[in-house]
Amino acid sequence: MSLNRKLLTDADFQEALDKGTRIRVFRDNQIVDASSVLVRFDENTVVTQSSVSDLMYHTRAACEFFDLRKR
Repeated sequence: MSLNRKLLTDADFQEALDKGTRIRVFRDNQIVDASSVLVRFDENTVVTQSSVSDLMYHTRAACEFFDLRKR
């Protein structure tokens, strides 16, 4: 079973980036990215990658990000 932890601050995003944990992305209460690795982020955009050629760009203000951790 996994734990979902909401990523809110730059420190949260940096920790997920450093550890290479999988994240989920929700927009308008729907999942738009199920299990990706955080590649890069800034104050406006979060970039995730789910496969070698699949990069997704998410607007930080319009989405919710959750770190997937195993118990």
